[in-house]
Amino acid sequence: MLDALADLFGWLDSLRPLAGGALCLLGGIVAVIGAAGTLRFPDFYTRLHAASVTDTGATLALLFGMALLSPHWLVLVKLAAIGFFLFISGPTSSHAIANAAHVANLEPKIGPAAGGGGAPGNGGEEA
Repeated sequence: MLDALADLFGWLDSLRPLAGGALCLLGGIVAVIGAAGTLRFPDFYTRLHAASVTDTGATLALLFGMALLSPHWLVLVKLAAIGFFLFISGPTSSHAIANAAHVANLEPKIGPAAGGGGAPGNGGEEA
């Protein structure tokens, strides 16, 4: 019985580098998608939203991937502290930036998206 458990844990331990690398790759892809979103969207508020959501998701995926790749428990503690700080400060800073833009009377673009028509009643053209 103990040999079967040892084999199972050995097999799972061999998957850690693969899962850690996959999560790091996923975090990098999400970060690139967020960067593309900041360039694609039409106004400040939608760009800020795309950047903040993908920033948090990419950071968490990267940190979980690095946690799976970490060789020592002390590295896990440091990664957890970094993750906690980024998880708290990311949305807070995005809110502060959006609030500052609102106070400075920065208006969002309202109406149909560039190149497309909107639905009737939503600022789009009547059918």
